[in-house]
Amino acid sequence: MAGTSSIEWTEATWNPVTGCSKVSQGCKHCYAARMAKRLQAMGNSRYANGFNVTLHRDLIEAPYSWRKPRKVFVNSMSDLFHEDVPFEFIEKVFTTMADTPQHTYQILTKRTERLSILAESLNWSENIWIGTSVENEEVINRITNLRTVPARIRFLSCEPLIGPLDKINLDGIHWVIVGGESGPGARPMEADWVRSIRDQCKAQEVAFFFKQWGGVQKHRYGRVLDDEVYDEYPVNNSLK
Repeated sequence: MAGTSSIEWTEATWNPVTGCSKVSQGCKHCYAARMAKRLQAMGNSRYANGFNVTLHRDLIEAPYSWRKPRKVFVNSMSDLFHEDVPFEFIEKVFTTMADTPQHTYQILTKRTERLSILAESLNWSENIWIGTSVENEEVINRITNLRTVPARIRFLSCEPLIGPLDKINLDGIHWVIVGGESGPGARPMEADWVRSIRDQCKAQEVAFFFKQWGGVQKHRYGRVLDDEVYDEYPVNNSLK
């Protein structure tokens, strides 16, 4: 439930929670749900409940044993702010993150309303980054909620990008990741959608990371945009 990751913008994953439920169109072809089903079929005990939300209390302290500093995607197979995850469990995860400042933790949630409510009761140490998924204009309100969180780094994951986002207010946002959908049934992403977000990031001085074009066989299409690879990260000493 913790290990190295092939996800381009992180280095490792840590899953003290597994399982989730769909809340918007970005969840339609959820890779984590597909993977959970596969792992359940293989007899993996962590996925005995399939993709139902499951707490793994024995994994909360796992990062204490990691010696090498790393960027860690928290709950790549779930959503830490899912309504079925108790506050006390979230609080313990935050305690572990604060106690291990050598690591950078990247949390991604679609449930920004709950995040906004709980944020003031959590310890936002400087090594905790918080992001939200924004796949199209229908969920743009998540950005407003994200701004209320007192994290040092706030970011957007526009993946899968399934519609244009031509007028994003990036005030209080430090990083934007963009990627096309991949896997079975992948919906197409238009190049001009990506260019628009890239140009908005440049104009508003926000780091831009282009993850992938996606597709059923994403390795065939790569991650080059207009002859350039965009691997930008937020710079800690120049935050808005």
